[in-house]
Amino acid sequence: MIKTCIAGATGYTGAELVKLISGHPDAELTAVTSRSYAGQNLTDIFPALRGMVDITCEPMDIESLKGRIDCVFLALPHKVSMAYAPFFIENNIKVIDLSADFRFKNPKAYEAAYQTHTAPDLLDRAVYGLSEIYGDAIKQADLVGNPGCYPTSLLLPLIPLIKEGMISTRGIVSDSKSGVSGAGRALSLSSHFCEVNESFKPYKVGNHRHVPEMEEILSSHAQESVKITFVPHLIPLTRGMVSTIYAEVTTPTSHEAVMKTLKQYYRPDSFVRLLPQGQFPDTAHVRGTNFCDIGVHVDPDSQRIILISAIDNILKGAAGQAVQNMNLMFGINQRRGLELIPGAI
Repeated sequence: MIKTCIAGATGYTGAELVKLISGHPDAELTAVTSRSYAGQNLTDIFPALRGMVDITCEPMDIESLKGRIDCVFLALPHKVSMAYAPFFIENNIKVIDLSADFRFKNPKAYEAAYQTHTAPDLLDRAVYGLSEIYGDAIKQADLVGNPGCYPTSLLLPLIPLIKEGMISTRGIVSDSKSGVSGAGRALSLSSHFCEVNESFKPYKVGNHRHVPEMEEILSSHAQESVKITFVPHLIPLTRGMVSTIYAEVTTPTSHEAVMKTLKQYYRPDSFVRLLPQGQFPDTAHVRGTNFCDIGVHVDPDSQRIILISAIDNILKGAAGQAVQNMNLMFGINQRRGLELIPGAI
């Protein structure tokens, strides 16, 4: 059994990780940490876990975790994870970081979007945790930077077409919408019920911190600089994310050609589901799962490709993909513990 610790277990992502690990046939929930709820049983914080989980939150004492765990999920705020990751790596504990601290190769790109990096020597060692794209490298990794939710929804449709030269590296536009859980569990005026109910609005237009992450990954596959226009929106939905992406083709193409390229990258055993022509993703069909559904439309007049993806932002966009990465790191089938079937209604 893989002995795991979830650091930051009382946030939305941490709680989802608790559920996934508790039901994983090859993993054991050894420890959970929380700064705010240390000493409290997790079921007192999340009553839905009663009868399923019995574990008490610990303060984050890294020395006490040494020798007890094989893997740690750092579901912590940006900049906090980088303070703990070196210790775990030095003690042969695999790290899956769900903050942005180890998603970048270029420390200057990270620092421009976030803050000074205190463990830049680990950036080259870290593997970007987009499971379907970097699976082989993740299998050899001891430090994985789990992608953001928006990047997961954009990169999975775009990378194959960028890498194969089917779309231009200029003029890529994404109109993306996220449920309110993407803002996290901490209290915030912008995520209060009365502020988001019956409301649909863009936010952080032109300055969202996920843009440099996406541009660095896309540029590495295109082998040239890629700049994108990204406009996120908040919708009155608890969980779920849809990205509608527009890209110019490099040469005239067809729906069949685009789908053929995507199928070369995403085998049936992956968590990417490619929809038939004329069908497009719906958040209801991925809610509560680790799937990314992708639909494609090729406009014959403008020769513009429209890619539409949908994910559960807390699962495929965070906790589910983190467990998928754990599976890869420990040589387990990537779908293990993640065969989550969405509800029909």
